[in-house]
Amino acid sequence: MSRQDVDVLIIGGGIVGSSAALFLAQGGQRVALLERNFCGAQASGVNYGGVRRQGRPLVQLPLSSRAHEIWGGLQDLLGTDGEYLKSGHLKLARSETDFASLQAYAQASQGFDLDLQLLDRGELRRRFPWVGDIAVGASFCPEDGHANPRLVSPAFAQAAARAGARLLERTAVTVVEHDGQRFQLRTDSGLTLSAPWLLNCAGAWAAELAARFGEPVPLTAAHPAMLVTEPLPLFMTASTGVEGGGIYARQVARGNCVLGGGRGFALDADRARPGQLAILDILRNAAELYPALTGAQAIRTWSGVEGYLPDHQPVLGPSLTTPGLLHGFGFAGAGFQIGPAAGEALAECILQGAPRHSLQAFSIARFPSQPRSSQSCA
Repeated sequence: MSRQDVDVLIIGGGIVGSSAALFLAQGGQRVALLERNFCGAQASGVNYGGVRRQGRPLVQLPLSSRAHEIWGGLQDLLGTDGEYLKSGHLKLARSETDFASLQAYAQASQGFDLDLQLLDRGELRRRFPWVGDIAVGASFCPEDGHANPRLVSPAFAQAAARAGARLLERTAVTVVEHDGQRFQLRTDSGLTLSAPWLLNCAGAWAAELAARFGEPVPLTAAHPAMLVTEPLPLFMTASTGVEGGGIYARQVARGNCVLGGGRGFALDADRARPGQLAILDILRNAAELYPALTGAQAIRTWSGVEGYLPDHQPVLGPSLTTPGLLHGFGFAGAGFQIGPAAGEALAECILQGAPRHSLQAFSIARFPSQPRSSQSCA
């Protein structure tokens, strides 16, 4: 049985865990990143690919704004742009009530440099003539966009490895212990790893690890319904969503349109399918909102496993029970854009003692079953 001592252990190779590994390795830490599948293969790699700040809860906007800066330097950071495009994000309203909600959000989010542009029916038709008549208005965030999660998420892990992190894919953790000073992990390959820091970035499976350290959380799994169409003539000039939910869509340079909405179902703990009814509902909504998609053929459908907490806010920051344990999970299907900043914040807790933006709103302390003491990473 082999053994290795490092500075930081990270469980979970999604975009949060992999970005934390990258920033820690760049900061001179000896890092081991463990992923039981392949890095970026779960929620971080199967999501819609939206890179948006618009519509996020206000409490997330400082972290989301920092992520926006990181995305702007993606090529230099990772060696690939991941098909990242600042197309703008168009949030559509299907009723006057929904448009009033967009107006209220634009007012409340002033000060975060979103530069939101409210478009009434006439202005929406003039600027985005491909939107269906069912939309009565919209809010446009010109600097938001989209990227390819199947390229970006693994690229963070690969960049971490180039920076010196040890990348252990297809490696399941079988034992996790803490002796008061260091964490000891054993894997299914017989490897033992030890470190004073452990990052719990295990996505929809993170609650099990948190519970081992006396921190149960009501994390549940959900399964997005996704599809991509055949290549079509280019028409969709922005990534889109809808106030109140229901559907989101973007078109890539090859002409394919990526759409999502609704929920699929689990096959087992690790796999999911979108379901026929969810796909049909996406296609029905698409024809109303984007008439150019009428009759388009879906060439592939998929789903994944995402972690949700009741308030749709992540747990991000220190454990209340165990020195050296940091959590980063539960992003409610919206972790792709904010993920690099979340990973950086976890790295800053170790490298600097505190992140540049407060994580207090995302503390695990907000759940009533938690103890009251805490570590000092604000």
